[in-house]
Amino acid sequence: MDWNRTKTIFIIVFSILNVFLYWLYLDRQMGVGNMQILGKASVEETLALENITYEPIPFNKKDVSYLSAHIATFSNEKLDELSDQSFVLIEQSRLLSHMKKAVKVIDGKEEYNFDEFLKKYVLNGEDYVLWDVDEDEQSAVFFQRVKNETIFYSSNAMLILHWNEDGEVTHYEQSMLDEFLSFNHKKDLLSQDDAVSSLVTRGYLKSGSTVMQVKSGYSTLVQLTETQVFAPTWNVQVKLKDGTIEHYFINAIEGKIIEFQSDILEEPIE
Repeated sequence: MDWNRTKTIFIIVFSILNVFLYWLYLDRQMGVGNMQILGKASVEETLALENITYEPIPFNKKDVSYLSAHIATFSNEKLDELSDQSFVLIEQSRLLSHMKKAVKVIDGKEEYNFDEFLKKYVLNGEDYVLWDVDEDEQSAVFFQRVKNETIFYSSNAMLILHWNEDGEVTHYEQSMLDEFLSFNHKKDLLSQDDAVSSLVTRGYLKSGSTVMQVKSGYSTLVQLTETQVFAPTWNVQVKLKDGTIEHYFINAIEGKIIEFQSDILEEPIE
């Protein structure tokens, strides 16, 4: 065995790891000063003053961790399990499927039913959860889930269905993550109330709005060529006076507001 070569490899690997951990440390230090969470009384006063409706949510503390994942590739062996469609692969990690016969997902009452389509025609379709339906574009966006947690706005963990005027799916685009690994466990997790407090402090919540729910999930922290690192994230769903639903995302460890790129859902595979 070439011990000098082995030693060099270990030095390189641990150097990369140390750089990453030091980056996390600096990022956390900067985030702590940016949290701006008010005391309970101040939050309640601000909510009342702005006529914002929010019912505090019981919070059970639990251990959380960062999450790493590998960008999955679509093998011909796996795709052979799917029927009645033809495929085009882009760099083996992005799949474009065309249905040989369009499949109906909208019934006579104009209600959507995607479950059967996901189960029958999409690889690991049960791992995706509906995020948004765009009736004008005749498309629906799904995010991949892991351990019952949604991965928000990762272009590598997304499914987009497209249908025709008859409510029949004609094609879809899919990307997927696998080889999930939890690491760097943390005991301190912001509560749902803390997340709402952070939004109130920064003036994100509009007067007359209602906080509908606060859900946990993950968002991208670091993206490498074949691997991504995700941080625990709160998704705060808010309903405005006109009925519009807005989504806000907060790093559940650092307390930072996360701004996703607005065009991430606007880049269809050609």
